[in-house]
Parts: sequence; C-alpha cells; structure tokens
Amino acid sequence: MFTNLEDLRKENEVLDIFCSLASIPSPSLKEEKVSAWILEFCEKNNINAKLDAYGNVYIHVPATDLSKEPIMLSSHMDVVGDDAPIEIYLDEEGFIHAKGRTLGADDKVGVACALMLAKEIANCSASEPSLLHGGLEITFTRDEETGMSGIEHVEFDKILSKYVLVCDADKLGQLQISGASYTNAKIIVHGLKGGHSGIDISDETRLNAAKLTAELLAEFPQGVFYKDETGVITSCNLGAIVAGGIQNSVASIVEKGIKTNDYITEIMKKTSTNIINVLGMASYSIRSASLAKEEELKTLMSNIVEKFNKKYEGLAEAKIDFEVHLLPFEKAEDDRIEKVHTQACQMAGIENDISSFHAGAETHIYCHNKNSKGETFMPMLLGLADVYNMHSASEKVDYKTLLKGYEVIKNTFLIFNK
Repeated sequence: MFTNLEDLRKENEVLDIFCSLASIPSPSLKEEKVSAWILEFCEKNNINAKLDAYGNVYIHVPATDLSKEPIMLSSHMDVVGDDAPIEIYLDEEGFIHAKGRTLGADDKVGVACALMLAKEIANCSASEPSLLHGGLEITFTRDEETGMSGIEHVEFDKILSKYVLVCDADKLGQLQISGASYTNAKIIVHGLKGGHSGIDISDETRLNAAKLTAELLAEFPQGVFYKDETGVITSCNLGAIVAGGIQNSVASIVEKGIKTNDYITEIMKKTSTNIINVLGMASYSIRSASLAKEEELKTLMSNIVEKFNKKYEGLAEAKIDFEVHLLPFEKAEDDRIEKVHTQACQMAGIENDISSFHAGAETHIYCHNKNSKGETFMPMLLGLADVYNMHSASEKVDYKTLLKGYEVIKNTFLIFNK
C-alpha cells in the first residue's frame, strides 16, 4: 500500500495523469486550462488532437487495419465546483481526495484512462505494426454537469466510430446499456365556480379545486412503473402541488423579503381558508429507458384526467401536458460491447455489472445522432473506478480501482480489435 501520493504517481502513469488533471480547476464552461493541458500532453506524445469550434477536444489514433471498425471513448472535462486552487492528497486507506472541495473524479477518471490508452495505442501503432486495430477516437466535452452544451456541439458527422464508450459511471465494472428519459407532466385543475367558504359552502356546484387536485393525483401512479432484470426502466414522481388560498401569504413573503429554508411552513402561516378554491396545479417527473413504456404511462395518466373530466363535466375540468426534456437512451439489440466488456473484466480479474441507469448522461445525446457514415451511434456508459460522494466536498476515488479500470479499458480495446 502506498502512503505517499508522489511515489504512487511515479509508479503509475495513469494515476499521474489523473492527479495532474484533478489538480486543474475546470468548472463548467471554464475548462480552458484542462483542455490546454490535454493538448500539450497529446503534442508531447505524438497524439493527433484538436479543439472543435466549441472547445471540445477530439483525438484520433489512425487505424492500422482498415478492415476493422474504429471505437470511440467519450468523457467530460468539466467538474462540479469552482475555479479555486485544488490540493489533492492520498489517505491511509488508499483514497484520493481534494482538500475541502470536490475532487472532480467525475469525470477526470474517464479523461485520464482515455489519454493513457491513446498514448499506448499511438506509440504501439508506430513501433509495432503487428498491433492491428481499426482506430481509436476520443472526445472530451465541455459543460456536461450544467447544460450538456458540449455534447450538443460535437461534430457528430465527422466521427468515424459507431460504438461509443462514455466513461462516466461511478463504479468499476459497470456497463450501463440503457438510461432514462426526462419528461415533465404539468397538471392544472380548475373549479368553474368559486365562492365563500361559509356563505356558499352548501352550493354543491361550487367544487374546491384543491380537494379535486388531491382526488385526481390519488389516481396517478407513484414510484416504479416498470422494471426488468437490468433495474428500474420507467418511473413517475410527484414533484410539487400548489393549490388553495396562498396568494396573500406569498405576497407577504415577497413584500417583506423573508428568507427561510422552510418556505412551506412560512406560506402555511397565512393561507386563506375562507375561499372555495378554483385553481390547483401539480408537476411530475417521468423517467424511462423505454419509449414504449413511457407512452404507456403517459396514456394511463391522460386517461385518468379524461375520466375525471367526465365525472365533473360542467363543474370542474383538468388538463395534463407533457414536456420532453431528454429523450431516452434505449437498449440496443446489438450486444457486441456487452460480450467484449464481460471478457475484458474477466481478464482483469473482476466481475462486470450490466444494468440500466435511471438518469440522464451524454449517452442520451449520442444515441439520437449519426456518425460520418450515417450510422446511428451505439453508446454505453462505462465505470472505470469506484468514486464515492460525487459532487460533494467529501468526494474520493479508490486509486486501486482506477488502475483496474485502465486495465479494463485497454482489454476492451484489444478484444474489440481481435
């Protein structure tokens, strides 16, 4: 076990690359210093690298056998955190940290492993013509953490590869073959008459929209809607409900400039209970790695609203709208990468974990675009190290797993080119 980070870096080049990258602040849309470091590294090691018009880095190691297919690695350069200086250190248990802040292992683990592979393959291609491969492409993107604008600006039609390994999962051995969409559902409930909660309370045509909203939402599913052997595929989550006599309360908070971490309690202090409410709203998140299952869920919710409207025709009405923010990354029928990755992990002495992830990533953008040959990309999300407490000041990475992760990605490239 190494106790000194400098000694560890001297013995393991991929760790040295990682530590160099992690020491450079690169918050979203301020990645210039880290991209400059990458370009300098590539120039020193005879690796063909350039910036695109948006500041993403593109690397290409040419094929030594044009009969073989190229493969691409993709990682992002930005991290959660600011541009303050970074001091990294190794603890007694073998974890690398950044003192008092995020480490940026998400996703500088992926960047480091990709650069190390590019160096090895480029040098081997030059010195060992017997290493036959279809070429290696690498893309390092900007702004993944805040807006995914980097991946949106990638010049997809200049990429040769069909298979893309997005090296951005947080556990060694992970291969995630599908990922969820992100859709918002917005529900509005109107009572067609209002009134006084005392004088008009006996009028059965004056329905309370807050109560009706609760009744409607009770019919909607909550939580997991569908799952299979890879994990949760489709889910539905109630995000917020706004209804009732809160106008005066909210106006008071705004007027007085009240600042609190508990606005719900503050709003409830001055809610009006003397009105029969005419408006209720709610919002849901829908996530799904299957378009078919997402449509099934949306149809179910729409049918519940339609049933509600028939029940209260002439007295109240409800409406539901769906806003798609991210299309799903669906599982492909082609299982070539799954087989290659399983073998690569076995060679490294670890077990892989093939699963679906219930969130968004750059895989979602790749799978809806085409390469220079007009082929739809086939991305997978790959884990190359055990990263803990991502996006927090206690973020850390197990250096031993990072070494294994590099072994996995190198094995993957070699097996892919057999």
